Amino acid sequence: MDSLNSSEPPVFADIKDAARQLSGWARRTPLLENTILNDELGFRLIVKPECLQRTGSFKFRGAFNKISRIPEDMRSKGVVAFSSGNHAQGVAAAATLMGMKSTIIMPKDAPRAKIENTKALGGDVVLFDRQTESREEIGERLQKEQGAILVKPYDEPLIIAGQGTIGLEISEQVGEIDAKPDAVIVPAGGGGLVSGTALAISETLACPVYSAEPDSFDDHKRSLEAGSRQPVPNGASSICDALLAPIPGELTFSLNSRLLTGGLSVSDDEALMAMKRAMLSLKIVVEPGGAVALAAALTQKIDLKGKTVVVVCSGGNADPEMLARALAM
Repeated sequence: MDSLNSSEPPVFADIKDAARQLSGWARRTPLLENTILNDELGFRLIVKPECLQRTGSFKFRGAFNKISRIPEDMRSKGVVAFSSGNHAQGVAAAATLMGMKSTIIMPKDAPRAKIENTKALGGDVVLFDRQTESREEIGERLQKEQGAILVKPYDEPLIIAGQGTIGLEISEQVGEIDAKPDAVIVPAGGGGLVSGTALAISETLACPVYSAEPDSFDDHKRSLEAGSRQPVPNGASSICDALLAPIPGELTFSLNSRLLTGGLSVSDDEALMAMKRAMLSLKIVVEPGGAVALAAALTQKIDLKGKTVVVVCSGGNADPEMLARALAM
């Protein structure tokens, strides 16, 4: 991928290039499983815990892949981004590592831990009301005022390619543990993670890949079924704050419409139940949005009996109150 601002969907070579760019910066997160849990479920469950990634989510991968490629003579004006929290932290961390300023537009109702962590990582936070204000409009205005480079949360080739390194790692790691996945399930908000992962999987493992979402924000599921991008209904709400994009991205859906086998959705209670399982059986902290793929597997939204499934737990930036709520399930 030659251009910092390319509008063409990435290809598999871009993911391999992103892996080289991220080497030494992003963590190669492990694969986790619990034999007792597997016996109880009746299938082999393998978890890719991106909650253990730098900044607590997969978002660091795409953000660093983009920001680290900004030429030095363009870095003085910094970057601007909009995010409910995980992309915010990834951008702030990547910009700080590159010696750049970052301005992050975040919703006022984002988890306090995500807002405070973004500030701690070096980001200047601008809060907005997601009911009455447009984060895209604020981002474009700040971009023009500051001359900063906009780092989109998902609908950008370098971002998608960076997230796709997760699929590349999965394909390498399942071979190391002699596993042959029958399916891979990945959380979906705007679609950058699932599209990048599916692109890598399609070139390596060639097994079915499914998106996972909250029931009330199942725009990928409905879009795949309709064959066109479908928005979230007005008034939809979910505790899965990381997955509240209003509609699948244009670039991401162009990939997902041909790469995904289908879309799955789970209730908020099922996401909380998965958070609890992750803590008790796998010893990891996962936030609600990061747990939807695990929830889809645990509740067998597709038939998994006797099969092997890999699920991505995409983030672990949950407030203590949400963790307590999950443990009380």
